[in-house]
Amino acid sequence: MVPLLQQPVSLSESFSSAQVESLQRAYDELCQEESLSAVPYFLVKYSDQTVLLAPLRKWNEFFRDQRKVTVGFCDPCTLTQYPGWPLRNLLVLIAYRWGERLESLEILCYRDRTMQGQRDSQHSLLLQVQLPDMAATTDCPKCVGWEKNQKGALGPRMVNLSECMDPKRLAEASVDLNLKLMRWRLVPTLDLERVSTARCLMLGAGTLGCNVARTLLGWGVRQITFVDNARVSYSNPVRQSLFEFEDCLDGGKMKAVAAAEKLRQIFPGVKAEGFSLSIPMPGHPVDFSVETREQARRDVEQLEELVRSHDVLFLLMDTRESRWLPTVMAASHRKLVINAALGFDTFVVMRHGLKKAKQECGEPATSTGPPPSATDPPPSAPGPSPSP
Repeated sequence: MVPLLQQPVSLSESFSSAQVESLQRAYDELCQEESLSAVPYFLVKYSDQTVLLAPLRKWNEFFRDQRKVTVGFCDPCTLTQYPGWPLRNLLVLIAYRWGERLESLEILCYRDRTMQGQRDSQHSLLLQVQLPDMAATTDCPKCVGWEKNQKGALGPRMVNLSECMDPKRLAEASVDLNLKLMRWRLVPTLDLERVSTARCLMLGAGTLGCNVARTLLGWGVRQITFVDNARVSYSNPVRQSLFEFEDCLDGGKMKAVAAAEKLRQIFPGVKAEGFSLSIPMPGHPVDFSVETREQARRDVEQLEELVRSHDVLFLLMDTRESRWLPTVMAASHRKLVINAALGFDTFVVMRHGLKKAKQECGEPATSTGPPPSATDPPPSAPGPSPSP
């Protein structure tokens, strides 16, 4: 218990306007000297016109042969008759270190606010206390200020500040808030939770893949997987927004891995992965050797597993033939397919829906398919394509 010798009074009742302005200037200078935005505890000397401040570590230099001293602390409390909680720690420190030399202690509860462009500190408090004899105190209390929790038992109150302090959590909250505002103003029926939980498989990490992935990221998609078998070349970064010049060095990074890594750097809340594999194409033989056949079999198995484990497939490859096998797999596993392609001055986007219980592959209307889009090695006519 700390006896109160003088009831708290506002600074406007004890200080003149000149003293208040001097206090504000001295506090700003102290913050600059200490390289802090706010100094929590400080020493105070004041006269009729001026106020001097110093950090606690300069106690012996600042107060010489004084029996009554003034100390201040940055008070977060807004009550007019009570100081804030940080004063307890300050009083214990002063009583333990310098209590024997002090008859009384004056406390400045410094409160600084700005309202309507005007800075004001006159609502700060001044009070006087008598310090307890710490020499007679041997036991330190284990806790103070316990309150009854939701279960009715006394215990410490805990607040989880991770949502407010963790930059990654702040980024996630900001993205979600922006999307909620867009939905509220433009598309009230949009199911953002369903969009954010969609597992998207990007087949192709080139110009289309990079731009579609960034767009999905902006709409809150949290899981994106890339599939590509190429490396980043020197011509890619100027057109493909997920790559930089450093990705081209030493032969170039694998596109799928580099794109996933860049997505995680842009938004740490995304679960992005990259797989380097080749997609077998109709008319492009793979039976050159046992090794090539085995590699093609492993690629097909891995591709089918990726198709099975994702909700939406985006076909963003360079060639027409490479889209055939993923489309068949998606139809077999009833997955939504978005097919996009770019021309010189045109583009096309197709959605393969899931209205029927099972989609079947139909034979082409003519005996010959469209001309091949890749000619190395020389392909034959591509096989049948699944109906959209």
